[in-house]
Amino acid sequence: MPHKDVLEIDTIYIDGRFVTPHGTELFDLHNPATGAVTGRVRLADEEDARAAIAAAKRAFPAFSRTGKAERIALLHRMADAVAERRGDLLDAVIEEYGAPVSRAAFMVDHPVNVLREAAELLGDYPFVRRMGTAEVSMEPLGVAGLITPWNSNAGFICGKLATAIAAGCTAVVKPSEMSARQTRIVTEALHAAGSAPGLFNIVTGRGDRVGAAITGHADVAKISFTGSTATGKAILRAAADTLKRVTLELGGKSPTVLLDDADLSRAIPLAVSAAFMNSGQACIAGTRLLAPRSRLAEIEALAKAAVEAVRAGDPRDPATTVGPMVSRTQWERVQRYIRIGMEEGAVLLAGGEGRPEGTEGWFVRPTLFTAVRNDMTIAREEIFGPVLSIIPYGDEEEAVAIANDTVYGLQAYVLSADAARARRVADRIVAGRVLINSLAHDPKAPFGGFKQSGIGREYGSFGLDAFLEPKTLLGEGV
Repeated sequence: MPHKDVLEIDTIYIDGRFVTPHGTELFDLHNPATGAVTGRVRLADEEDARAAIAAAKRAFPAFSRTGKAERIALLHRMADAVAERRGDLLDAVIEEYGAPVSRAAFMVDHPVNVLREAAELLGDYPFVRRMGTAEVSMEPLGVAGLITPWNSNAGFICGKLATAIAAGCTAVVKPSEMSARQTRIVTEALHAAGSAPGLFNIVTGRGDRVGAAITGHADVAKISFTGSTATGKAILRAAADTLKRVTLELGGKSPTVLLDDADLSRAIPLAVSAAFMNSGQACIAGTRLLAPRSRLAEIEALAKAAVEAVRAGDPRDPATTVGPMVSRTQWERVQRYIRIGMEEGAVLLAGGEGRPEGTEGWFVRPTLFTAVRNDMTIAREEIFGPVLSIIPYGDEEEAVAIANDTVYGLQAYVLSADAARARRVADRIVAGRVLINSLAHDPKAPFGGFKQSGIGREYGSFGLDAFLEPKTLLGEGV
């Protein structure tokens, strides 16, 4: 018998109802700060995915004909309902994901904000446009498969779903099985907002079963996926047979270009924050710090002090800024990369293998390497943990070349005392977003990557475009 303190999640959401999955596999949920089992979720399978797709398909004809006002009202009801569960969601984000309280507030407010942003965008979006003698209408694609990761569970579910709803698409959401407690709270909130059965369906399951069933199904017109580059490539291949429209937001190896005129007292803390955001479990983390050799010793000393001052530990302690890795597997992955860094000749300035003193869960010591070459493994591959590499450069030209010498192109950072100079460097960096002396996020601006960081964009009008197809009418009466 399960222990009375272990949470049992044994339903998924299909056709407007909480139902028992056809799938029977049970998956343990953990508190990553302790490693203890805190819950168990019954996972959906392929049959559940097909049932969810069928429900979304049935709901699509009516929902696709709704007007802006009805969709805007639904998005605001959803935002209100998720906001009402803020306390529950905050506790789940800390307990299940290990997010420090210093970041968890953003992680529970963000899903509310993306729903409201979608409603605002929808109000001004031109679904019908004149182009020459033609009338062009932007038509919803159909059933959207939304596949979301564990590192910002509620935000990704609500963000992708909000865009699908704004477009007039119905949806099947497959969240990560590791975020089942957060998913349950979000699902209950969205259900309470009231919508037509089948408009959205949420089926928690494994990617190789539920995710694969969604990406291969002929009745799914659109896939929006956030996750690893390897999985994104597999989804793209699976979607090819039915020519699904695909948006992929994948990995990154973001450079932080520290120019030689930077005020290091401001720039170093910002660079460390860029690297360790979301406990390092962020696709946009600035994990390559490109440093001018002319100031290298000074940068190393300040960066070492800053990393050693980073608090990794109890997520409920307000002083903590780096929480645990989400799972033992992820912890072991980060440990392996730290070992590889040392084996390949990088110089360890702070951190290293093992756990921070006084911790027992899946915590990583905030780690800083220097003397890193851009051809080293730790400079090429996404680690997804609190590991920062200092890569020296000679001049501005070399800095830009190193920044762009990566298969990724998601985000980059430029730090300089001269805004005009920083802008010139930013213009030359191949990335979907470049942040200048900032860690800002603008939900109206498109987000996505160049090269192997993905295909397409999310947020704002670019994100909405991706769930629509232009239809041209010509001739009499147009």
